[in-house]
Amino acid sequence: MHASSAEDSLFLDCPDRAGTGSEKWDRWAGRDILPLWVADMDFRAPAVVLDAIRGRVDHGVFGYTADPPGFAPALVAHLESLHGWSPDPGWIVGTPGVVTGLAITARLLAAPDDEIVTFTPVYPPFLTLPERAGRRTVRVPLAQSTAAWTIDWDLLESSLTRKSKLFWLCHPHNPTGTVFGRDELLRLADLAERHGLTVISDEIWSDLLLDGLRHVPFASLDHPAARRAITLTAPSKTWNLAGLGCAAAVVPDADLRRRWRPAGGGLVPMVNPLGYAAAEAAWLHGDAWRRQLIAVLERHRDMVLEAVAGIPGLSAAVPQATYLVWIDCRGTGVADPQAACEAAGLGPSDGLDFGFPGFIRLNTSCPTARLEEALRRLARAFSGL
Repeated sequence: MHASSAEDSLFLDCPDRAGTGSEKWDRWAGRDILPLWVADMDFRAPAVVLDAIRGRVDHGVFGYTADPPGFAPALVAHLESLHGWSPDPGWIVGTPGVVTGLAITARLLAAPDDEIVTFTPVYPPFLTLPERAGRRTVRVPLAQSTAAWTIDWDLLESSLTRKSKLFWLCHPHNPTGTVFGRDELLRLADLAERHGLTVISDEIWSDLLLDGLRHVPFASLDHPAARRAITLTAPSKTWNLAGLGCAAAVVPDADLRRRWRPAGGGLVPMVNPLGYAAAEAAWLHGDAWRRQLIAVLERHRDMVLEAVAGIPGLSAAVPQATYLVWIDCRGTGVADPQAACEAAGLGPSDGLDFGFPGFIRLNTSCPTARLEEALRRLARAFSGL
């Protein structure tokens, strides 16, 4: 057993999510499968966020809602405090989600049959959204070692063509947990400038760096490619607010901001008022809770890595951010590790969806006792080898 410290007692007792429409828990409803797949947490949002939502509910009117006056300043205050970046509040546009923001950029900044470049493995919408918009996905695999997933610069350069228009950067990276440093980001900016690429940086995980690492926002670089980049972020991963559908796009170009919502083709709704209230409260008052969460996530990551090291054929590089662990199962010889896990009562994410069959992604953001049981089931999944 791994002892829990007093500081993370907030994360020991989680509500039952059955009957709440939870995508995570309903996937295997009625079966003895622990769901550690989709990237939401089983932890309750912090009290300061719940109080803000209650306050907005008490107002009692939920009409059509544009970005409220406190939304952009709250995000800027958060970015400045945590990441040392102070974008102009006038650049910030509310959007129902980071995935929505990515889809909008595909339509705004790339023509039909243009190419959108991204690293793989990657969060599945990065692979599926371009095709849905009539654009093409160019997959550039990261280089894998036992220590880390890194950029193969020669492969990246050789993958670009005259039709490459956007680079979708997942930063920090989902699913590998890689944190790209300033030197790598500057090299990527140089490449984007040479090839006329616009970088769209999904920084939804930027508040969950581990081991004291610091996040460098791509758009904070002193570089022409950074000055025209679009940044997408949200409080949803850090404070478990995904169901409230509130994210932000930092769009420096005024013309693009005017065209942002119309580019959704009438399919992009306004952000709901409870989402705005939760986001403002999280950004302004949620940092103490965030720091406590990170202590839990570091301990949980280490538990998973210890378990993986003890199971023949499994391996994982140490994630530097997120509450996800990307596990290479190919050494086990099991043809379908996802099926093997489900048969053992464990529900991870299937690496096939991220462009890398033979891998699984494990979500560690649950109570410690639940994670311990999940790791017993992970061992059981491969015990017959």
